[in-house]
Amino acid sequence: MLSFLLKILDKYRDKFEKGGALESLHPVYEATDTILFSTDEVTQSGPHIRDSIDTKRVMILVVISLLPLYIFGSINIGYQNAVASMIERTGFQNFWFGLNQILPIIAVTFASGAFWELLFAIVRKHPVSEGFLVTCALIPLTMPPAIPLWQIVIATSFGIVIGKEIFGGVGMNIFNPALLARVFIFFTYPTKISGDKVWVAGPDGYSGATALSIPASELGQNALSMLNSVTQFDYSWWNLFWGWVPGSIGETNKLLIIFAAIFLIYIKIINWRVIFGALIGLVSMALITNLFSPFSTNSMFTIPPHYHLVMGSFLFGTVFMATEPVTGCHTNQGRWVYGILFGSLTVIIRSINPAYPEGVMLSILFVNAFAALIDWFVIQSNINRRKARHA
Repeated sequence: MLSFLLKILDKYRDKFEKGGALESLHPVYEATDTILFSTDEVTQSGPHIRDSIDTKRVMILVVISLLPLYIFGSINIGYQNAVASMIERTGFQNFWFGLNQILPIIAVTFASGAFWELLFAIVRKHPVSEGFLVTCALIPLTMPPAIPLWQIVIATSFGIVIGKEIFGGVGMNIFNPALLARVFIFFTYPTKISGDKVWVAGPDGYSGATALSIPASELGQNALSMLNSVTQFDYSWWNLFWGWVPGSIGETNKLLIIFAAIFLIYIKIINWRVIFGALIGLVSMALITNLFSPFSTNSMFTIPPHYHLVMGSFLFGTVFMATEPVTGCHTNQGRWVYGILFGSLTVIIRSINPAYPEGVMLSILFVNAFAALIDWFVIQSNINRRKARHA
């Protein structure tokens, strides 16, 4: 089958090359050829660096690390629907129900993302970057299972066009495009993704409070006591860790996210310093808020660090968005600062902002904006230290 496709691509290659009748569509041809087969192109000018990993392989490995989250997300969507509908299903039936919810979201995301990528590639006459594969694979995982498809189209278009293409494409963007797609939905259609109501593909009118919104809703209470008193959902630490709770499609199972982090660190696609910095920042700031809890009526101050780790999308955002190399820091010292700042801000926004109990999205965007400045200070510090040594 693949050899048959290769013969077809080779047969019509000349028509898409310079001077051919379909020259303007060369990015479309090149993208198809690159996705299906390994490219035979070589570097035309120095420097020449030999490496077994190319951009396509990096992107594919990241997408592979996301597949378990899609599988569990499908099962959990079906499970939450069964709970809401008060019916019983097998694990496979839950998976099949959830998969039918997810597949249209994936299809619409990739279709709208590919449209803009190809359009900009044709207009600018440059190859299509494989980066949009990861962006379009991440966007559905950040969304509620019952999100309207037309909102996915608009959000994906915003994330890719405003978040990436207007800056010049892959490698030029300041903010994470997948995260900007979620931000667009949050601010434009807050009733769909506000974060204070559970996201369940359930019967009409079914609702409930999220684990983060429960302590944010009342003053002067202990967060753990409030979570343990909930009967509609199991918000115990272990259940939040295993992911059998309502939430975005890919954020709930923390064990799978940890496995993905280990895999991506091992193959050196993401940097461990950002992750450990984020953990240090979150735990430290949570301990500080715990110290102030006796002097405050803010119930969010009573959430212990180990609960902050498994509540909401902190781990998902840390592994798949805060570690993105384009929008993050590039110096090792900068990565520590970047991660610590992100983790600290997550707890601050969660605890102090009553209108938005989940702080991950805004925290990542904030540190994205300051990543280049953090690197600049690190580089200047190194320069000044070397000058002092040779003075």
